[in-house]
Amino acid sequence: MSRDSRYDILFEPVKIGPVTARNRFYQVPHCNGMGHLHPSSTAAMRRTKAEGGWAVVCTEECEIHFKSDVSPHAEERLWDDSDIPHLKRMTDAVHEHGSLAGVELVFQGHETTNLYSREVPMGVSDLIGSAYHPVQAYAMDKSDIRDVRRWHREAAIRAKQAGFDIVYAYAGHNLSLPMHFLSRRFNERTDEYGGSLENRVRFFREIIEDTKEAVGDTCAVAVRLAVDELLGADGITAQEEGREIVEMLAELPDLWDVNISDWSNDSETSRFGEEGAQEKYVGFVKSLTTKPVVGVGRFTSPDAMVSQVKRGVLDMIGAARPSIADPFLPYKIEHGNVDDIRECIGCNICVSGDNTISPIRCTQNPTMGEEWRRGWHPEIIPEKKSNSRILVVGSGPAGLECTRSLGNRGYEVVLAEAGTELGGRVARESRLPGLAAWGRVRDYRVGQINTMTNVEVYLDSKLDAAHVKEFGADHVVLATGASWRRNGMGRANCKAIPGNDSANVYTPDDIINGVDVKGPVIIFDDDHFYMGGVIAELIRSRGHEVLLVTPAADVSTWTHHTLEQARIQKRLMQMGIDIVPTQNLAAIHSDHVDLKCVYTDRITKREANSIVLITMRLPNDELYRSLMDNLPVTRIGDALAPATIAHAVYAGHRYARELDEPECDGVPFKRELAMLGEF
Repeated sequence: MSRDSRYDILFEPVKIGPVTARNRFYQVPHCNGMGHLHPSSTAAMRRTKAEGGWAVVCTEECEIHFKSDVSPHAEERLWDDSDIPHLKRMTDAVHEHGSLAGVELVFQGHETTNLYSREVPMGVSDLIGSAYHPVQAYAMDKSDIRDVRRWHREAAIRAKQAGFDIVYAYAGHNLSLPMHFLSRRFNERTDEYGGSLENRVRFFREIIEDTKEAVGDTCAVAVRLAVDELLGADGITAQEEGREIVEMLAELPDLWDVNISDWSNDSETSRFGEEGAQEKYVGFVKSLTTKPVVGVGRFTSPDAMVSQVKRGVLDMIGAARPSIADPFLPYKIEHGNVDDIRECIGCNICVSGDNTISPIRCTQNPTMGEEWRRGWHPEIIPEKKSNSRILVVGSGPAGLECTRSLGNRGYEVVLAEAGTELGGRVARESRLPGLAAWGRVRDYRVGQINTMTNVEVYLDSKLDAAHVKEFGADHVVLATGASWRRNGMGRANCKAIPGNDSANVYTPDDIINGVDVKGPVIIFDDDHFYMGGVIAELIRSRGHEVLLVTPAADVSTWTHHTLEQARIQKRLMQMGIDIVPTQNLAAIHSDHVDLKCVYTDRITKREANSIVLITMRLPNDELYRSLMDNLPVTRIGDALAPATIAHAVYAGHRYARELDEPECDGVPFKRELAMLGEF
């Protein structure tokens, strides 16, 4: 197909100092949980972005010196020349497809605890970082400032030697030393680096000038600046100091990469923010500089992208999460395949990889992070190895992805769904407060399946063992999902909670299916992800008094990893939902519950007419149990072991990839092993 002419503007080249980007698509720096520990995996992932049409592909944060060691997080490193080969692997991979490679050099100042290097942290002032480590940073003196400038310059030179085309001076988020110098909150200095904004800008200006002098002949020097910290008068704002900083430095860098701070604001989830939400903060920048400007906004719509460029908001469309969900997003727009874009759902499962110190994964794109170690490509899958006919039972995220991928391989597939709509848990959960974008998981796969002549889909088709046997498929895949337990067993309770069989006890399945409850309602959340919060919102929106009880110290505590816990707790509190942390549910009665303190075992009573138990799920495996002794059947996703939607999609994709392929005797993926040093 040919490109829609409305999108031609997106494929114009953009000159960035001494280099030129082939189009306006710019993969901004983003973490991936692999970094210097898994350089081949990182390089392959970035190469796929370049192949998919991103004209600029950047690293995540890249430490410039061992005195700013962000361990245990696996970011990049340019401590010395020994790090150059690792990063050259990435730049070579990106250059294979004609894209520019960018590196985000970073020194984190007081936010660094140096857990690996055991060096004493230093920062703009005497400060302690946001991580809960009993370590403080000392205030840098003039010699320390000179050292950091020298280290940054040396790292920039190494970056050039590694093949990078764009080198960053980084003042985004709250995790960089230049930002700490800029900020009144952190900068308590009384010398020429503190006090007035002009003084506070001095260090950042010097870093930019040093970098341009060191590598500016062949490398573009980019600035990443958070123009608003969303802290009002307590921080930098786009209306005041953010604007003034840009005015002071307007023509100094070769490119402005502008965003907001902190990371939870910059990577706001779809539950709390819409596409293009950062425009109101960064929209002024282009009016102050002639240099190209890139920004982000979880852009997936080419029309929104064109609007940003034509209205003079941005010169280049920046993306982290959309480039993860679909590395081939630019390619699909260029070749007229807009309907094939896997749109980011803004769930931040990708972010959780970095926060849990594990390789990146994506709900929409099951190949993310698997490009090197499993050899998976997001758009290419091996052709079928047999004429087998496959029956997939269940159309949740695992079943849909399995069907789509098997269909792409050329297999004859029948998808049977017991209900009257496709999507399983995704269809149901996307109707919950704030989760509408999650429906994209279903929509993308259904749209792809609908184009396949080798796939048949049957709704309202509840199959029993006799039906499955009669069908006579060569392979049967059960993606029948899971249901929430009613007895309260979970993390905090390894036995059923007394009183769980009362008529006033409900599960999330009941609430999602429209069952109304009588207030006051107590929600017991021992799941700790998003479900407790959204169910509380839903019930409260119906006018009921709601009390949310959790054994954890705060609500939805796992969502710290997805950067949304504070927003969730704030919203619940603003809605008038009472939160009772560090309490287990000991017993259920007709008009109250017994709560037990997780530390002291002290029992308290709270009134309740309805109790919603959000603890754990059980696989819907009745069909499997009735077939397992007679047919070769395989369970995938929640039907095997309930987990996240990302796990379910991955399970469906993996089954389709591995069908009829040779079995692996050992570890089923490649590993990068540490090199043995001298002993």
